[in-house]
Amino acid sequence: MFVSVLQEQLARGLSIVSKAVDSRPTLPVLANVLLSTEDARLKLAATNLELTIVSYIGARVNQPGEITLPAKTFVELVSNLSPESVSLQLDSATQSVRVVCGATRSDIKGISASEFPPIPEEMEPDVMIPGRILRDMINQTAFAAAKDDNRPILTGIYTQFDGNVLTMAAADGYRLAVRTAAIEQHFDKSRDIVIPARSMLEVARIIGDDEDAVGITLPGKRDLVMFYIKNTVVASQILEGKFPDFSTIIPRSYSTSMVVYTDDLLRACKRAEIFARDSNNSARVFVRPPSNVSEPGEVTVIGKSAERGDNEGMVDASVEGEPLEANFNIRYLIDALAVIQDERVVLQSNGASHPGVMRPDGTDNFIYVLMPMAVQR
Repeated sequence: MFVSVLQEQLARGLSIVSKAVDSRPTLPVLANVLLSTEDARLKLAATNLELTIVSYIGARVNQPGEITLPAKTFVELVSNLSPESVSLQLDSATQSVRVVCGATRSDIKGISASEFPPIPEEMEPDVMIPGRILRDMINQTAFAAAKDDNRPILTGIYTQFDGNVLTMAAADGYRLAVRTAAIEQHFDKSRDIVIPARSMLEVARIIGDDEDAVGITLPGKRDLVMFYIKNTVVASQILEGKFPDFSTIIPRSYSTSMVVYTDDLLRACKRAEIFARDSNNSARVFVRPPSNVSEPGEVTVIGKSAERGDNEGMVDASVEGEPLEANFNIRYLIDALAVIQDERVVLQSNGASHPGVMRPDGTDNFIYVLMPMAVQR
């Protein structure tokens, strides 16, 4: 193998695929990145056996070939090279690659490409989703997925194609985030899968602002879902098991409802969180209807620390119904407010012992359900 590529493109390709490298690989080759020539392109790939990322960059191929190189070493080296042409020349006898960039010369020892796990074969997409919509849907749900493996199914994002509607949902037992969007393709029969949140976050990270559409190949004979993003393919195993029926925990009516500016409430929550950290992120939320029609209602967020003090922030709100006083995990409130792009947000509840429900004002494509925290006496 003897190829020449631009340092900037090589660095970007490596930054994309290296996210699939396992920090504690079960096999030495899984700590490596695969380099393989294809026509006038250099193929970069990495896998942890559950997630595989492949990226293609333009290259001048003088001699075809393939090799795997240690990801950490190769990424660090390339990121510190000057922004010019980089040549990669494989010595088959020693399984090492000479990297030349300007006056810099490095030799990196690799492992034969024959030891690298097979890369999933690329297939025709079953559905196309606008890139920005898919990225927003992932970012508005993945944060609510479970971080531990006590219930593996909850570490994923439930993804359903039904008719012309795509639904994504994630829950960790304390909160639920659901996002829906209309799509062009029509599914006569509902298809639903659960994709690891980590894999989905990598897809969202790769999608650029100018990405027109992302192709998705749904699982068939293989338990794989594949995403086709410009010059990049992400393949992920799906999670086995049944995702909980989340529709049953979304309240249908509310005794208290308020509308508030998203940024105002987010700032109030961030200030309260500084002090609430010492009490498991528990913060008190007070919602007060107006005393007369000429005045606004208000929502007050309070964070307290027995050692460091407290913070109380009040924000004007349009409030209907009963007063509300409840404890919530302030970190969970911040997570949801941070991904709501609308100017105003609606917060609803049936009382201190019932879940709080948040959604953008004027749209029904995102809903967030948050369980209250027990009051510590």
